[in-house]
Amino acid sequence: MSAEGELRAQMSALCASLFQRGFSVGTAGNVSARLPDGLLMTPTNSTLGAIDPERISKIAPDGILLSGDPPSKEIFLHRAFYDTRPEAGAVVHLHSTWATALACLRSTDPDNCVPPLTPYVVMRVGQVKLLPYVRPGDPRAGEMIRALGGACAAVLLANHGPVVSGRDLFSAVCAAEELEETARLLVALEGRDTRYLTGAQVAELNQTFGRI
Repeated sequence: MSAEGELRAQMSALCASLFQRGFSVGTAGNVSARLPDGLLMTPTNSTLGAIDPERISKIAPDGILLSGDPPSKEIFLHRAFYDTRPEAGAVVHLHSTWATALACLRSTDPDNCVPPLTPYVVMRVGQVKLLPYVRPGDPRAGEMIRALGGACAAVLLANHGPVVSGRDLFSAVCAAEELEETARLLVALEGRDTRYLTGAQVAELNQTFGRI
């Protein structure tokens, strides 16, 4: 099997895993991965629970559909990360319950909406910005990601859900899962006297492990 064929199979399997474990429902969510000659993306109006590897959209660097079904209408979210983070090899956008709940809370800090609660969210996700609400499919969400200049590997779209990038598809999926679990903890701990990692502890993690 070619490298592209292996990536298609991996995308189908990981998307099914996300769906089966409740990270995505219905036709919500979309996933992409970078190729040397473009990118692969889950098709529009498809359920992550049943992605046919052969029908995954293949898109040229200029945005032209090369093969497969038409891509998700939210492709601009993904391209914004690829264009501003050269190290990004994949992007995962979900409507997962707890991250979306965090994106709905007025108390969420827009500049640091996922504070350093655990070492794993620091290592796998890093700083997360909350972007203002725009309707689903509005290209302005992509423009807001671009405006960050690659400073964040993940964002929360207000009242919508998370968009997470990673160095490869497996890493991006793991980061999206870590973000969801941390959001669940943050919502559970809201209003309580919570202990976060200190700046020195975060710096030690970044120096020792970097982004995993």
